[in-house]
Amino acid sequence: MRVGQNPAKNIKTVIKPSRITVAVLNYIPNQQGYFAQSFAVLQRCLESILENTQRPYDLMLFDNGSCQEVKQYLLDLQASGRIQYLIFSEKNVGKGGAWDFIFNSAPGDIIAYSDNDAFFYADWLKESVKILETFPEVGMVTARPLRTISELSTNTIRWAKETPEVKIEEGDFISYADYYEFSSTLGYSDEKLEKEYKNKKDIRLTYQGVQAFVGANHFQFVGWKKTLQSITPFDMQKPLGQVKQLDDRLNAAGYLRLMTTKPLIQNMSNQIPENSRKAKDSSSQEVFKVKNIPFIKKFLLSIHDRIFTLYYGK
Repeated sequence: MRVGQNPAKNIKTVIKPSRITVAVLNYIPNQQGYFAQSFAVLQRCLESILENTQRPYDLMLFDNGSCQEVKQYLLDLQASGRIQYLIFSEKNVGKGGAWDFIFNSAPGDIIAYSDNDAFFYADWLKESVKILETFPEVGMVTARPLRTISELSTNTIRWAKETPEVKIEEGDFISYADYYEFSSTLGYSDEKLEKEYKNKKDIRLTYQGVQAFVGANHFQFVGWKKTLQSITPFDMQKPLGQVKQLDDRLNAAGYLRLMTTKPLIQNMSNQIPENSRKAKDSSSQEVFKVKNIPFIKKFLLSIHDRIFTLYYGK
């Protein structure tokens, strides 16, 4: 028999979720090797969101099987009211599994998704939402201009060419400095980056007074929840390596893939950026130079990949 009445019956109103859910996907299984600085990167990511995002929004974090120290940090953030929705997965369900959960459970009408290694600048969300709400049938908006794969934005270009109200410009609008600042964090050689930059052009669209570049990136984007729901579930056999399914599906369904015209986010990758760390001594600088010689870097990364797969590939 029930004893007494549930006190919740006396509550007359409930707090409604914000229209925008900022959702971060996190995975830090340990704090060694590749992940040695990932905890600090995650902290920098979340701090930049909390400091540089205009309210109202709810912060959701999906943890994909991280170590206990990281989990406790996230629990502390939730207890202090800085994370509104915190989800722990016992095992790494991959990015596809995490996207399935986030896109279908985030309470907001707009989902602002990010990996755990992005650094956010002021106005990133406001400028992204402006594009999302101005252009029709938008699938995703990334808060930084990049030179992306044109085959993943064919329907964006088709729409622009078929819409008389759209002004289309093609050229070198993204400076090499801005291009290099982001792309150099992806592990490519300077020679490859220079070649990629020279072989690609930027396409800038102006629609109803709002400008955006053609293209987007799945590491960070803003989109309508109903649109992102429509392309689930994802079928990925690996945690990473098949994430372009998101880009492919949005493009195939006719949705626009767009970017802001100013860099409003930066990718930190798995290390805190150099300019925010203490100066290294001369010996460590020499080690840094040696380890980044292309053939040595390739060899060391191949060994790391094999070790990582051995311990965490299942």
